Amino acid sequence: MIKEMLPWGLTTSCFSPAGAMEIQVPEEPVVALFGRDATLRCSFSPEANFSLDDLSLIWQLTDTKRLVHSFSGGRDQLADQGGGYANRTALFYDQLAQGNVSLLLRRVEIADEGSFTCFVRVRDYSSAAVTLQVAAPYSKPSLNLEPNKDLKPGDLAAVTCHASRGYPEASVLWQDSQGTNITENITTSQVANEEGLFDVHSVLQVLVEPSSTYSCLVRNPVLQQETHASVTITGQHLAFPAVALWVTVGLAICVVVLLIVLAYICQKKIRESCEEEEENAGKAPPSHLGAHPAVGDGSEDALTSFLLLHISERFPLVFVSSSQHIFTFLLCPSPSLSPHPPTLL
Repeated sequence: MIKEMLPWGLTTSCFSPAGAMEIQVPEEPVVALFGRDATLRCSFSPEANFSLDDLSLIWQLTDTKRLVHSFSGGRDQLADQGGGYANRTALFYDQLAQGNVSLLLRRVEIADEGSFTCFVRVRDYSSAAVTLQVAAPYSKPSLNLEPNKDLKPGDLAAVTCHASRGYPEASVLWQDSQGTNITENITTSQVANEEGLFDVHSVLQVLVEPSSTYSCLVRNPVLQQETHASVTITGQHLAFPAVALWVTVGLAICVVVLLIVLAYICQKKIRESCEEEEENAGKAPPSHLGAHPAVGDGSEDALTSFLLLHISERFPLVFVSSSQHIFTFLLCPSPSLSPHPPTLL
């Protein structure tokens, strides 16, 4: 095996019987884009007195021996050419005399992928194989969220990723907003269309979290091409940030307003009650002011009046009693405040 570097920079190999001519072909597969033209390189070093009339060239599929292109007697011989290659093959005719017997394959199809053998005969005979790898880039993924509205935190949702018209089969990777791999939660299918190109359909099951982001990455292993798309679950998808929160805020405001109104009414009623007690106390006989009601004699109203009378005269705090003898402190303005503690008469 002889190796050398051709002008286009490819390491080539030649397999020939002893004494036969040397043929150079690429060792690495030739990558061709779907629908584009591809060149399968093959060359030899002609002798000084070389004539194209002496050249016989055959390109055929390595496994099935199907004829792809033939040249002999100074012109193409395509009578036995395979139907799938009609009007799709050509040689570099102006370079044949220099030993360039490469094949131009137009409008590459998925079915063209495989090994091609280049047979060359001048005086001696030699051959070598070239591998063709077909590739097609995938479209940018599109993402959908189902259901896409009225979601609540903790609900189960499906994020669908779809990319189309790629070749060969892609690898699919899912990540969250932190870049963590969450590929174990996916279901992926890849279906070839009538042209042999793949459509990728991947579904990720997630538990909904507010402001969470999910990314789908589709990678073509031959082209090293990677496309991705992301979806973020925002307020337009969730029911509670847009509706329930405002309902809660509205109810809270209503409750606060109601409490303020009730407090104002209660304060007004207490103030009126305090003023009435003071007015009644001013009209009472002096002897009543010195009378100490007996605690425990069953006269609850007398005890209450006594406390209200003496304490409210000096302090803005009034004891209001109930039938269970529970007292509540309420603010009550008094016209006669005194820094001295009350003296019971």
